[in-house]
Amino acid sequence: MSDAVPERGQPDAGAPRRRGRVRKRHTIGKVLLATTLVLVMATGLGTVWLYRHLNGNLNVLDPTAQLSNRPDKVKVEGPQEPLNILVMGSDSRDCAGCNIDNLTGGGQRSDTTILFHLSADRERAYGISIPRDSMVDRPDCKTEDGETIPGADNVMWNEAFGLGGPACTIQQFEQLTGVRLDHFVVVDFEGFQGMVDAIGGVEVCIPEPIVDPAHGINIEAGTRKIKGKEALNYVRERYVVGNGSDIGRMKRQQAFIGSMAHQVVTAGTLARPDHLVGFLNSATKSLTVDPGLQDVWKLAKLGVEFKGIGLDKIQFITIPNIPDPADPNRLVWKDPQAEQVWQKVARDEPLTKKLSDGVISAGNLPGSGSSSGSGSGTTSEADKQALEDAGLCT
Repeated sequence: MSDAVPERGQPDAGAPRRRGRVRKRHTIGKVLLATTLVLVMATGLGTVWLYRHLNGNLNVLDPTAQLSNRPDKVKVEGPQEPLNILVMGSDSRDCAGCNIDNLTGGGQRSDTTILFHLSADRERAYGISIPRDSMVDRPDCKTEDGETIPGADNVMWNEAFGLGGPACTIQQFEQLTGVRLDHFVVVDFEGFQGMVDAIGGVEVCIPEPIVDPAHGINIEAGTRKIKGKEALNYVRERYVVGNGSDIGRMKRQQAFIGSMAHQVVTAGTLARPDHLVGFLNSATKSLTVDPGLQDVWKLAKLGVEFKGIGLDKIQFITIPNIPDPADPNRLVWKDPQAEQVWQKVARDEPLTKKLSDGVISAGNLPGSGSSSGSGSGTTSEADKQALEDAGLCT
């Protein structure tokens, strides 16, 4: 798929220590959870064999002992509890074609972080992206062996994952936002292509050809379904699309996930056992989850709740940001807007229009076939600019 933090001059027990800063680059795995949640086990496919097989695919990790000084969860009115789920994309860059930015160094990295917030009344959901190059003050965190990884000031957001994996990213998120997490999901980048291929591709609208000889990418313009390596290249390309920024690439990934969710829910995927089983098999192989989501029925329940909201009410935004005054190639979170977003998430309050400029809705993607028809049918100038910056049709 979402926000909250204490206001200035009004600190509370769960208040963040210091607001983060942001930078530019690419991310992908995070966005895949929205689709997984919308789809997982939404039919009565569950034979004992399939259930055990899909459960066996899941990797379960419990980071509880590694977390400290966690913010309290704010009590809100509603028929259910609001849910905050942190999605991280894991990218080893060792797979064929994965290292599109030609970055050096091995090991796992997280180029994608998205908070999915599901409201207590189950009437809205937000996916809030955090750019990987956000400059933040990273808190101390612990390894699985209990050793402390010292914190550091003014470092990139995704450094935490490289140093200590999901637990350090969770610790960093909670301390900087004041939002208590209920669950986390890590999506492995290599599983992305299999998920897209299993549902027969994802429809996109590309206004101009994407030609990047340096990275071997050549994608025709037009509205059509893409899959395989072409889909992989589409969501990772940044240099010759839109405004060439990582923020633009993030918006394109958000739109791709929205279209992917639409494909799963409305294009007959749920009625095609071959497509559905293939998607679930690829998805579960790609996921690392907390114990609260350790079997497919729990994921199914969560998926049905997202599906019940309606695609037009699942909205993707990027945490408000500006260029880092110390380095124009980096970003910092823009306060007070960023702080207000986190405050509203923590309190399960709707985001105001001012805080959600540049929104991308899973049910209304201009220029593509994924318009649900249930939205307003209008696109603000800020939203149009976000789509243009991402190299999308408007």
